[in-house]
Amino acid sequence: MAPQPQRLTVTRRAWPLARPFSTPHGARTVADVVVAELYDGNARGRGECVPLQRYGESVDSVIAALEAMKAAVFSGLNRDTLQDAMPPGAARNALDCAFWDIDAKRTYCSVADMAGLNADAPVVTSFTLAFDTPENMAEQAAANRARPIFTVKLGGDGDIERVRAVRQAAPASRLFVDVNESWTESQLAALMPMLVDLRVELIEQPLPADADDALARMEHPIPLCADESCRTIADLDRLGGKYEAINIKLDKVGGLTEALALAAEAKRRGLRIMAGGMIGTSLGIAPALLVAQHANIVDLDGPLHLAIDRGAGLRYTGSTINPADPNLWGGPG
Repeated sequence: MAPQPQRLTVTRRAWPLARPFSTPHGARTVADVVVAELYDGNARGRGECVPLQRYGESVDSVIAALEAMKAAVFSGLNRDTLQDAMPPGAARNALDCAFWDIDAKRTYCSVADMAGLNADAPVVTSFTLAFDTPENMAEQAAANRARPIFTVKLGGDGDIERVRAVRQAAPASRLFVDVNESWTESQLAALMPMLVDLRVELIEQPLPADADDALARMEHPIPLCADESCRTIADLDRLGGKYEAINIKLDKVGGLTEALALAAEAKRRGLRIMAGGMIGTSLGIAPALLVAQHANIVDLDGPLHLAIDRGAGLRYTGSTINPADPNLWGGPG
């Protein structure tokens, strides 16, 4: 039985980026994160989240949601009861990961062992190229041309020129594109043959989530990956015939507990898995490495875009993520 009472503290921090990261909606210079920390007098557990504006979240709203859980945590809330106590989202992710971390320390057992997974194997991540002019994206790609995989951020006029510029700058790299719901059905149909010629291997969320029924009517010479169209297990039924893969992000699904369940069910249905994440510190990425054990594709390069990471952070050798330091997250007490 877990020691009682537990106390929850909530903190926020802005981590500066190594360079501005642009999307079609603007540029960021910092990564805003929120950390939930549980303490029971003996053990501590932490979880980090990045609020998702796409789902109406902000740093303030996530902090408020976590602060509202303090009484429940003090009264004995645990990882199992949390799943019904909070909705999917960044706030639940931070608290869920904190529960996994403190449970590992209480039981002197790693989270990987608790979940029945092997987290000792290194994984290779895609490296994200921020949305920019074709010339600037080619410069980003050339500076990182030794990396084996790129995710190319798209979402505006000139997208095919962006992909072509990246391909010319990094001819040996595998390419995925992330469209962020920004194309129409006709744009996708027109661009698909050109993307095939440019050897693009995956297209992530080409159409808005509420307009993706059109994908079932189209041929998919390049596999399509659902991001915004797949948040939880409840969304899987509507993906048939439209997508070949799903992107599982802990902040989106609401924690490692739901992410592992979603990965298992998606694999059972024959879907490929992408282990995705936001730009944040190694504390937020470490739990996603367990999802990566299920994944065909890994997109967990967030800490590589920071000017500085947490101490005992993940160690990247090029694009290879080495196993997490137990002192960072998820290690035995």
